Amino acid sequence: MTLTYDGTFAGLLSAIFESYLRKDSVLDIVAEDQHQAQLFETPVFVPTEEAHARRVLRGLKEKSGNPQIDRWLRRIFLTEQRGSERLILHYVRRQMQSTEDVSQDAGDEHIRQLQRLHQQMGREVHRMHAFVRFQRTADDLYVALINPDFNCLPLLGEHFAARYPAMPWLIYDTRRHYGLLWDDQAKQSSFITLTGQQDGQLRQLSAEILEQTESDYQDLWKTYFRAVDIPERRNMKLHLQHVPRRYWRYLIEK
Repeated sequence: MTLTYDGTFAGLLSAIFESYLRKDSVLDIVAEDQHQAQLFETPVFVPTEEAHARRVLRGLKEKSGNPQIDRWLRRIFLTEQRGSERLILHYVRRQMQSTEDVSQDAGDEHIRQLQRLHQQMGREVHRMHAFVRFQRTADDLYVALINPDFNCLPLLGEHFAARYPAMPWLIYDTRRHYGLLWDDQAKQSSFITLTGQQDGQLRQLSAEILEQTESDYQDLWKTYFRAVDIPERRNMKLHLQHVPRRYWRYLIEK
């Protein structure tokens, strides 16, 4: 049997809770919009129940003795990798039968896959911390566009709120069409979605919507970068190790 859910973390945990009610008949869990119909199978949709999700997390923390296990699982979930729900289901079933923290069991191939996903998300977040570049718009909002492989935007707020608490900023994921907006007055962040027209305008970040001095500073930075660059000393292999080509789109000097 396959269970489907609404694509949220709480929804996945609700489906895992439901799988225990159905005993061993559940073989897979898939987000509803990712499920591919099978000829002899009718999936069962599980609505999100916050209370059920909390019970699953509470049980995992008690069994593993790890109060941060929910953060570990959430990072893996946000990678959005196909089949990750099945891996998480495997982990939960193992953890509920053990009093050891099985998330550290490198002898289990499924757990190793989860560990790799967690590490990959960690690297993605680290690179976003390093490569995100804000541009000041005419209405004094600082905007940064990102297009990460993983859905890491929910993991960026704490870092940038601490780094830039006194300026209003928006980090917008152009692949997933939503953003994280920081209110410098209320000192809190919120997720936003834009209309199609707004999304298109934001993607361009053209000179028309940038504050005039922002364009000037960008030109100065490019001039400085060209001036200090020494072509004879370039080491592209080393450069690409530290700054992969897919992140160049964020860098003004590129």
